[in-house]
Amino acid sequence: MSKIKVIVNGARGKMGIETVKAVSKENDLELVAELDMGDDLVKAIKDKQAQVVVDFTHPTTAFSNIKNILESGAHAVVGTTGITAEDLKKIEDICAKTKKNCLVAPNFAIGAVLMMQFSKEAAAYMQDVEIIEFHHPQKADKPSGTAIKTAKMIKEVIGEDKEVPIHAVRLPGLVAHQEVIFGGLSQTLTIRHDTINRESFMPGVILGIRKIGSQNGLVYGLEKIL
Repeated sequence: MSKIKVIVNGARGKMGIETVKAVSKENDLELVAELDMGDDLVKAIKDKQAQVVVDFTHPTTAFSNIKNILESGAHAVVGTTGITAEDLKKIEDICAKTKKNCLVAPNFAIGAVLMMQFSKEAAAYMQDVEIIEFHHPQKADKPSGTAIKTAKMIKEVIGEDKEVPIHAVRLPGLVAHQEVIFGGLSQTLTIRHDTINRESFMPGVILGIRKIGSQNGLVYGLEKIL
């Protein structure tokens, strides 16, 4: 069986370093390039005949990277946050035009995906809810993509006109954590996920690499391919 040729873009960042290590361990994946700021993404995709590019870069470059990846003939697996609803619509159009697929996942941790799903289920019974997300100070966006997607999923149940407040905490010592707190008559329910180490994201990233080629266009959220 031929290996899937993979490029990691943002390979010198914290998530990129973990992704390089994870891809290198898999027998069915071939790491053909490690790229970062200043490298020619389009040239690397064509020269290495990459099939999948994993992007963990910066919100300011995420959309242009995705556009370049898809238009250069590769599928995209994207963990960079800060991608807007307008961006997603444009990405969907680019996927249709290029016949390539793109997974945009606000969170690759399986536990975080379950936290979001459980929160959506709970919202049917407890509609007063707030979200607190905690991250390290170097995180480029606030609130996090995970918190935004969680709020979106809850609103699918309680109504788009309802407010779901999000509180963002940035402190040293944190990695990635989120609490979804529901309030009811004489009770509260807290659904929490904690990322202890960035290794927790890697099973989801590897799954995304393996499955993105068999998808159809834009896929938003890891839960869509589990």
